[in-house]
Amino acid sequence: MHFIGIFIETIGGLGLFVLGMKTMTEGLQMAAGPRIKKILCAISANRVIGCATGALVTAMVQSSSATTVMLIGFVSAGLLTLQQAVGVILGANIGTTMTSQLIAFKLSSLSLPAVALGVSMRFFSKQKKYRYAGEVILGFGLLFLGMETMKHGLQPLRSDPNFLSFFTRFDPASLGGLLLCVLTGALLTMAVQSSSATVGLTMTMATQGLLSFPAAMALVLGENIGTTITAELATLGTANIEAHRTARAHTMFNVIGVGIMVLVFPQFVAFVEKITRLSGVGAPDALLHGEHLYVGRYLANGHTLFNITNALFFLLFLPVLVKAAIMLSPKDKTAPPPEAIPEFNDFYDESPIAALAQVRAEILRMAKTARQTLENVIPAIKQRNPEMMSGWKEQEKWIDQARKEITHYLIKIYQLEINEDSAREIHSFFRMANNIEKIGDAVEQLAHLSEKLFENRLLLSDHSLKDLEQMSHRVLAFLDLVIVQINAPDATFMQEAYKHETGINLQFNKMRVQKIQRLQERDCSIEPGLWYIDIMAYLERIGGYCFNIAQAITGQK
Repeated sequence: MHFIGIFIETIGGLGLFVLGMKTMTEGLQMAAGPRIKKILCAISANRVIGCATGALVTAMVQSSSATTVMLIGFVSAGLLTLQQAVGVILGANIGTTMTSQLIAFKLSSLSLPAVALGVSMRFFSKQKKYRYAGEVILGFGLLFLGMETMKHGLQPLRSDPNFLSFFTRFDPASLGGLLLCVLTGALLTMAVQSSSATVGLTMTMATQGLLSFPAAMALVLGENIGTTITAELATLGTANIEAHRTARAHTMFNVIGVGIMVLVFPQFVAFVEKITRLSGVGAPDALLHGEHLYVGRYLANGHTLFNITNALFFLLFLPVLVKAAIMLSPKDKTAPPPEAIPEFNDFYDESPIAALAQVRAEILRMAKTARQTLENVIPAIKQRNPEMMSGWKEQEKWIDQARKEITHYLIKIYQLEINEDSAREIHSFFRMANNIEKIGDAVEQLAHLSEKLFENRLLLSDHSLKDLEQMSHRVLAFLDLVIVQINAPDATFMQEAYKHETGINLQFNKMRVQKIQRLQERDCSIEPGLWYIDIMAYLERIGGYCFNIAQAITGQK
């Protein structure tokens, strides 16, 4: 029963720590989500800027896993290139060490007040920004409460000879012992899927004297390998090869870095000790009230120094790392064919920003397919050739199915904890998907009208075909503008959209009046003339749907 109590208290403390990390990360993401997206999407090709951005973003959300999942989502959506994403990941590994630096401070006395304040703000504040701040404070309190619970649970083991003899196996003095420590840290982090949690557990065990500083440092190195499992899992369910390569680069970066540190491990440990003592911290094995109070600071500094050194090294060889990731990526994982129905990765549910990036990519694919469908129908009318309309039925059916899948996924995201900006983006995506589907439906009606023209052997006059050429050119130009602006609208987009919408409406009204006048004067046949007006009306509707999409993109009602 003694050992069961120790186990329950330690695991319970670890659970509180993980819950605190998750709560704090979610609160930070909710508060800083829009800024994070803008920062990541504005990354340049400069690898140093990318690395600094990764460190900043991860420090903001306190989770390298969250940053990595967002990056993979953005790469899958085509918002970032592989090289840009890898540069950010290098910085994300630096940013995540802020958590270990934070928990190295002895702030457990603030845990319960932080929980009390966080709960009060989270559940009783009316303004969302205070609720988000409360979530961060609550997470902070739970994190340190978990650390204190783990410490209390592990205290009895300090005097247990059986456990002390077990931990002597984790002796990095030999290569076998060093590799055992690294492997244990990696496997433990893969199981928990939080390097911050396992680093916190390692710090607690070292503080209680169950692990020496070198053994704990070796475990921390292994935990840097284990954290790559999150990125690998994020690529499951996506066939985007760039996303797989991003995860592969992340894994290679950490594994190679740890491998190098294993080769120079004694020198690395000595360097960490020297640097930390310069700041006036006592020796890592110094005892105070039965605990090794300073060892946590040594581990935090070692964690930070490893990731900074690793990032600086790989920044020099970033193109080589990218090429290696490309070589190691499975060749059979290709981009989905155009007719593939959108499939969304549930792993992105933990990051609404990444999930919405996936939706945006599929909406862009919908819009491009709608344009292709229109391009299949219009030339057939102009060339008086029904065989040119092949494929529009399958494309229109795909658009309908894609809209359903996108709608279902957006509803799922909406049920998650999201901020106001994400809610507005979801509303915008609903409107965009619905209007793109309406474009597909309008093209379907155009195709049916064209088929009836061909079946009845009715031909549009050369004058009507010229009008059709002008109108279809305007509509396709508007649709092209919308497609370009879906990912990142510029400041003049709505002005251009108004010009296109006004031009299409004026041209339609002018052509309709002229056609009616020619019908009244019997300058053209009645039946083809009526078909002509209907065709022009559907093209004008498509222009209206494009304007609705433009309003949705810019957030206008």
